[in-house]
Parts: sequence; structure tokens; C-alpha cells
Amino acid sequence: MSRIRSAASAVTALDRRTFLAATTATGATAALGIAFGPGTGSATASQPPMAHGAARRVVQAPAAPSKAGTTLETVSAAHGAIGYRRLAEGPAWARGVRTDIVAGKGGREDRRTTLASFVQLTDLHITDVQHPMRYEFMRSGRTGAWRPHEALTVVGAASLIERVNGLRGGPVTGAPLSFVMTTGDNTDNNSTIELDWFLTAMNGGRITPNTGDPRQYEGVQNSGIKEFWHPDRALRDADKQRGFPRIDGFLEAALRTVHSPGLRLPWYSTVGNHDDLGGGVYSFGGGYLAELATGDRKLQIVPAAEAARIYAGERKGADPRGKDMKALLRAHARDMRRVTPDERRAPFTRAGYLAAHLDPARTGPGPVGHGYTKANQEQDTLYYSFRISDDVIGVSLDTTDPGGHYTGSLGTAQLRWLERTLTAHRDDHILVFSHHYSRSMTNMNHDPARPGEARHGGDEIIALFRRHPQVRAWINGHSHQNEITPHGTFWEITTASHVDFPQLARVIEVVDNHDGTLSLFTTLIEAAAPRRTDRSDLSQTGLAALYRELSFNAPGASQKLAGDPGDRNTELLLRKG
Repeated sequence: MSRIRSAASAVTALDRRTFLAATTATGATAALGIAFGPGTGSATASQPPMAHGAARRVVQAPAAPSKAGTTLETVSAAHGAIGYRRLAEGPAWARGVRTDIVAGKGGREDRRTTLASFVQLTDLHITDVQHPMRYEFMRSGRTGAWRPHEALTVVGAASLIERVNGLRGGPVTGAPLSFVMTTGDNTDNNSTIELDWFLTAMNGGRITPNTGDPRQYEGVQNSGIKEFWHPDRALRDADKQRGFPRIDGFLEAALRTVHSPGLRLPWYSTVGNHDDLGGGVYSFGGGYLAELATGDRKLQIVPAAEAARIYAGERKGADPRGKDMKALLRAHARDMRRVTPDERRAPFTRAGYLAAHLDPARTGPGPVGHGYTKANQEQDTLYYSFRISDDVIGVSLDTTDPGGHYTGSLGTAQLRWLERTLTAHRDDHILVFSHHYSRSMTNMNHDPARPGEARHGGDEIIALFRRHPQVRAWINGHSHQNEITPHGTFWEITTASHVDFPQLARVIEVVDNHDGTLSLFTTLIEAAAPRRTDRSDLSQTGLAALYRELSFNAPGASQKLAGDPGDRNTELLLRKG
């Protein structure tokens, strides 16, 4: 059981060392986009060219600490007890101090200096809802297989980016935020168009979240099938029976062009299973399924028993190569709806994922490649390290198994690279980022490209980190639930998604207390959209508000994803030595 108490409300002293640490992070990481390639364990800085049209960064001094725009100020909360519920501003989540690893010493708020200050986004699940290879047809046997709000993932991401841009600095230290890290499942279905939308959202620009026929929606929400919410029709579908509203013009509005402001901070990317695998589960390869993804047929529903059987196999990892899924699709070929084909829906390869990130036109606020380098392309790897500040190194892992299944692990080559990297940075504080959390790293399917390579799970990685106590945190997602776990020498920080309610991201500040301890401050944020919806407002802002409300009411959604108080806004204490 975590030991939690209320945090002191004293304002952090912003001394000269705090200023220098913060400006070092902003100057070195933000302005230069420093990144280190995989494979060598050594750090060689590179200074990429500035993005076209980008202004030179001005180093900012720390601001006064502020709760504004965070869940320390207010949190979306539902009104009413049953049925479809509306949201409004609710009570803030207080900050608790966790002393599971080491007790705190008095007066540290007056001594602390900042080592790092940044934002974690995770599980955005940017979704092409008209894609023929979506598994929404399984909703007949599992209600949660399809979300009524999925058509709004792009406007939801833009609203979250707006919130991040509005933060003045770390809520505790006031130190300038130096970067943003996404910890995977940036896309939903390994689709090239979803990757394009994700990169455009992060860097800024116009996104039209519509594929197939540019004039109309072609998906399950105008199919006439009662398992799905039909917002524009009087059909008494299953979700309307649960209280979902009729919103005329919803689908037309959901397909309109979205304007993303793009992040003002440099950002780094970590790959997740939904980025690398079909539906986040299957290692299909090319052929029939690639043709289906870009083709003119879409399966919309199957009998409940078939859906339940396929889902049970997914949970067990019984079909990582998707043989049963292929058989089901072939068996229902005559039941498929005819849709407009679109080559942009093609699955992307690992090489394509890297090339898209390294495209100079995709640099945005930097760095070039968003962590990935030409060394990644040459070695066919999706892991890297990068310098966060003078004293802090970041490590981004690829925990997805190319052999299939939604759980994770590391191959032997990556594990050896990780150990070399940790050894080379004995004198740095290390923050590790991955998509999967430790308990979900149980997959021992072999990479088809490296059939003889062993896979390594969460327990082995935890043991490695304990042998290297300079690892301060393992920051991840995947579960869609807030959870913070002590591991003796480091904290594992798992953050909820931005597709399932409560739709959160996390600010993390690392400070030296100058008393033999460090503190990691975690503060959750919501998107900038209003909490109260106006169903007649189908503007981009209005749709972003609906995105949150619909996600709260999604049938089958867990009500536990916010986690316990000790998993939300916290101070996590660590031994410095």
C-alpha cells in the first residue's frame, strides 16, 4: 500500500541553479534537438538544420509555479448517477507524496533545483474510422470493440496539443518544459494515412480525417446496423437506447478539415503495438490483408459467437499471425459493404515509419527524426537515446513484438544495447520511455526477421534497471490507466490514454532536493476543450468537447482508468545515490 500524504503548498525557490538547469534543457534539447543513435552506447551530439519557417528559440526563465490548466485546478466530472451523463468542472485532484522507496526530508521545497521538465502523451490512437481493416465488426460479441467517439480522435489530439502549448512551465518548479514524448499507439491501425494525420497534428497543419469517398462517410455509423451509434438518424440503435443523443450533422462535421496548432516544443516518438501491428495485434505482412486495407470492401458486423471466439483468441495470443482473422474475413466476403478504395490506407512498414519521422518536411519544432536517426534506418531499429539536459539522459525502447500479439518484450539485440547504454551513462540520471508497462511484457513470439533471437520480458528488464540505480523512472502507457509502481530503486509511471476517458496526459518534473534524495513530480492534464458540451456547436472546439463526453459514456468502458489518488498527481521520492 502506498504511503501518501498531502504535499506542502510552499512555492518552490527559483534559484540560479534551477534557472541554469531549466535553460540548459531548453537550450540544448529544444534549440539543438540533440539525439543519439542506437547501437554504439556512445553519445555524439548533432545539430540538425532548423525547420523551414521556424524561428530561433529564445531561452525562457522559469515562471512562477501554477496549477492553471492542470487537474490540480479542476477535473472533468459527471453529473447524475445513471444513464448517459453530461460533464462539467469537478473537484481538483490533490497532490500526494509517495514515500514507498524513501522518506522525504523537511525543507526540501526550499532547496530543490530542476533537472528536467517535460510532457508525456500516450495512446492517442489517431483513427481512420472508415478503414476496411478495422475490427469494429466484433462489437456484436464485445461492446468495447468499437467506441462511439472514434471519429473525433483528430480534433481530440489537436485540443490536447492546445493545452500543452498553453502551459507556462512545470506546475511545481515553473521550469520551462523542454520537450514532449509520445509513448506509443500514436495511430490505431498501422495505416499510412493515420501516420500522416499524427505527424501533422504534432507538427501543426491541416488534416481532413476522411478517406475513401471525399463527399460522404462510408462506415458503420450510417450502416443501419443497430450495434452502432447512428448520430444523424432516428434509428433506435443500441447506443441511443443507452441514452446517446441524436446530433444532426455530426458525421459531416467529423470529416471536416481540422487545424492543429502543432506543438511549440520539440517532441520525441516511441512506437506502440497499434503503430506496428494490424489492429495492434496481428503480424500480417502483405498480400490479401494489404489489398483489403486499400480495397473496396469493408466488413461491418459478424455473429456474436464468432466475434467472441476471435476476441478470446486475441487475449490468449493464440493467433499472432492472424490466420484465424484471415479465415473469418474470407468467410464473410459476401457480407462486406462496398466502399471507395483508397491507397492511403495501406499498412506502413517499420522502414516507412522511420522514413516518415525523418522526412525534413516533418521536422516541425524538431528534432529531425523526433529521436530516430539514420542509424535506425541502417540497422532497422526503433530504439534510441537522447540527452534531456546536462545531467539527464532519455532512452526510448521498442517493446512491440513484430511476431504479433498486443503484449510486449525486448529482443536480445535491443536488451544488449540497453545495457551498454546504461553502463555508458553511470553518472547521468536516466529516464526510460516505452509503450508497454512491465506487467504487459510477457510476449515471447519471435520476430520473423530475426527468427533465432530470444525475447525478454518485464521482470528481466526490472532486474536490469535495479542493477543500474541511475535509472530513475520507467515511463510508459498501453494499459490506458494511470498507475505508479515503486521498484526499489526507480518508479514506473504508467499514464492513461487520450482515447478512453479520462483522456489525460502527464507533466513530469525531476528535481534534486540536495539532501540525498530526488523527487519526481507528476501532474495530469486534460485537453483544452470545454467540459460542458453544446450539441448544436459542431465547430472544432465543440467536437473536441463532445469527444470527451462521448468517451465517458462509451458502453463497456472501464470506470477505473483514472487510477487511485497515488497514481495521479504525486511527488515520488527516490534516493539520489
